[in-house]
Amino acid sequence: MREVYFIKQNKEKWLGIEQVIQGKIKKNPDDLSSLYINLVNDLSFAQTYYPKSNTTVYLNHLSSQIFQKIYKTKRVEENRFLYFFKTEVPLLVYQYRRYLGYAFLFFTLFTLIGLLSAIYDKNFANIILGEDYVNQTIENIKAGNAVGVYQSGSTWGSTIGIIFNNIGVGAKLYIYGIFGGVGTLYALLSNSVMLGSFQYFFYDYGALQDSARGIWLHGVFEIFAMVVEAMCGLILGASILFPRTLSRFNSFKNGFKDSFKIFLSTVPFTICAGIIEGYVTRHALKMPLFLNLIIIFGSLVVIGFYYFVYPSIVNKKINNQINDAIL
Repeated sequence: MREVYFIKQNKEKWLGIEQVIQGKIKKNPDDLSSLYINLVNDLSFAQTYYPKSNTTVYLNHLSSQIFQKIYKTKRVEENRFLYFFKTEVPLLVYQYRRYLGYAFLFFTLFTLIGLLSAIYDKNFANIILGEDYVNQTIENIKAGNAVGVYQSGSTWGSTIGIIFNNIGVGAKLYIYGIFGGVGTLYALLSNSVMLGSFQYFFYDYGALQDSARGIWLHGVFEIFAMVVEAMCGLILGASILFPRTLSRFNSFKNGFKDSFKIFLSTVPFTICAGIIEGYVTRHALKMPLFLNLIIIFGSLVVIGFYYFVYPSIVNKKINNQINDAIL
């Protein structure tokens, strides 16, 4: 059977299952089980004849969702907040993992553009970072305090301002995705070019090591979260540009719902980054180097595991539960 005909034949049924999952249509447990068995049969057929198709990915995700709907007793017993971060978000990240790859690819490319621009144009950092910031930082470097800019203001006042500013940047990266993802790429370009030129600026003045000891204390969470937020914007844009079997509006609704949940998952990391920047970064050069490294690499392990490794673990666990239920 051709894939197009297979989709056409089952499209209404799958859309009905989506309505059940979203709670718009109520079904008793027996009906839910029948829908689940029917859907698993469609998934098995798709895996056999269209193994690399988006249809197979879609049906696998739909099967996971309805499985959770049927076996929701554990979910009810579990704290809803914990469930969101332990299961719901990782499954979504796994489903859209290629967009995380795209976001990191563009981030790397744009950062290199900023780095090369700063190398070949000595005034580039002044244009991107601003004359006042550059001049102040040069004075700090000469005084042996490369991270002096982070020592101004009160700790709690700085922390609150930083957190709101970073959440605002992340929101732009996400919401601008509504322009077909182009707005997200533009926002990511602006921030990544700034990062590349920023790092070369410190290298050019011989303060890269000191700056890294301070900047990356909070920068790991902040920058990684920024890339994930860009991922959310790309998902939002793709839901508009590529609706697949759904209407464009329904595709957008699903894309917004899924991407917003992933976006929310970045907020705790953004808050942690703000707290570290407000309270810890100002003491970066006074801290033992090993403590700087523990915080930097510890942060990288935590956020890297959550978005790169843990989603695969959760997806595998759910698939094993599905297979056990079938057997």
